[in-house]
Amino acid sequence: MKAIWPPDPESNPPKQDSRFKTALRALQHRNYRLFFAGQLISLVGTWMQMVAQSWLVYRLTGSSFLLGAVGFASQFPVFLLAFIGGHVADRYNRHRVVIGTQTAAMVLAFVLAALTLTDTVQVWHIFVLSALLGVVNAFDMPVRQAFTVELVGKEDLMNAIALNSSLFNGARVLGPSVAGILISGIGDGWCFFANGASYIAVIVGLLLMKMKPRMEQAKTPSSIRNILEGFRYAKRTKPIRALLILLAVVSVVGMPYSVLMPVFAGKILHGGGKGLGILMGATGLGALGGSLALAAKKGMSGLGKITAYACAGFAVSLIMFSLSRSFWFSALLLIPVGFFFMVTLASTNTLIQAMVPDDLRGRVMAVHVMMFMGMAPFGSFLAGAVAERLDAPVTVAMGAVCCLGGALLFMVRLPKLQLTGRIPLQSRID
Repeated sequence: MKAIWPPDPESNPPKQDSRFKTALRALQHRNYRLFFAGQLISLVGTWMQMVAQSWLVYRLTGSSFLLGAVGFASQFPVFLLAFIGGHVADRYNRHRVVIGTQTAAMVLAFVLAALTLTDTVQVWHIFVLSALLGVVNAFDMPVRQAFTVELVGKEDLMNAIALNSSLFNGARVLGPSVAGILISGIGDGWCFFANGASYIAVIVGLLLMKMKPRMEQAKTPSSIRNILEGFRYAKRTKPIRALLILLAVVSVVGMPYSVLMPVFAGKILHGGGKGLGILMGATGLGALGGSLALAAKKGMSGLGKITAYACAGFAVSLIMFSLSRSFWFSALLLIPVGFFFMVTLASTNTLIQAMVPDDLRGRVMAVHVMMFMGMAPFGSFLAGAVAERLDAPVTVAMGAVCCLGGALLFMVRLPKLQLTGRIPLQSRID
C-alpha cells in the first residue's frame, strides 16, 4: 500500500475551468448541495452558541479558569471516545449515524436554551451539557469527515473539504456578530434557542439525500483490533504522523486563544459582549478567506509547504495580537490569525484524507479528530490556569511561540517526509 504525499498531481489532472467554477465544483453533486445548504444555516447557530456560552460562563463567574474548564469539559470526551467514533464510521451506515448525532446536538441546545431563558441556569448545568455535546461530537466528527467522500467521490474531495471549511468560517463571521447583537439586546438564551432551531435545516437536508447502498465492512474477531488499525497506520506512515503531531501542537498551545477571547473582549480591550462578537467575527472572516483560497487551488502540489508556512504565519499573527491593546487593531490582527489557522487545518485534513486508504478512512480521521479537538481540552484547561495566575496576553504569546517552533521543525523535516511518503508502506500490522 503506497502513501504518496503530496499526492501525484498527474494522477488526477485538474480540469481547465475558470477559477470560480473550480472553487465550487463539489456543488455539482446533489447530496453535497443538500448537505451544504443545511450546514449553511446550522453552523451559524453553532457559532452563536459558542460565543454566547463563553460569555454566559464569564458573566456568571468572571473566571478565566472556568472558561478553560468548560472548554475542557466539551472537548475531553472527543479525546476519550473519537476512536470509537472512527470504528463506527468504518463499520456502520454513516448517513444514519450523522442524522442521529445532529438530532442529539439539537436536543442539547434546546435544553440549554430552556435553562437560560427561565433564568435557572447554573455553571454545573453548562459543564454537564458541554460534556454531553462532547460525547456527541466524538461520534459526529470522524463519521462526518469520512461521510464527505460518499457525497462527492475522491475526485472532488479536496474541494469539498475546502468548501466545508468555507461554510464553517462563513458562519464564524456571521454567527458571532449576530450573537453579540442578541446578547446585548435580548439575552444569550435566545442564541441557544436559535442554534437548536438551526439543526432542523441540516437534518431535513440529510433526510432528503438519496444515498447509494454502502457495503458494510466484514466483522472482525476483535473490535479492539479493528480500532487499533487506525492508530497503527497513522503511527507507521511518517508523513501522516508528522502532520498529526503538528496539528496536536497547534491544538494544545495555539487554539486556546479562542477560549480566552471573552477575557480579551471584556477586561483587556473593553469591548463587552458586542466586542466579543466582533473579535470572533474578525477571526472567522480571515478563516473564510483561507478556506476560499484553498477551494480555488487546483491540485495538491506544494500543499506540504503551504501547511508549514501557514502554521508559522498563524503563530506570528497571534504573537502580534497578544501585544495589542487597541480594540480595532486587535480585531484587524485576528483576520490573518483566522486565515493562517484555517489554511493549516484544511491543508492538513486534505493531505491526510488523500493518503489514507478507504477502508481505514474513518479510523484514521478519528485519530485526526483526537489530535485536533481531542487535545484541545488540555490546552484549554492549561490556558485557563496559566491566564488565572499570569494574564491572558502572556498565555497566548507563550502558546504562539511554541506553535512557531513546531512550524519551523516541520519545515526542516519536510523534504525527508516528502521522500518517505513515496515509499511503499504496509497499512496494517497483523
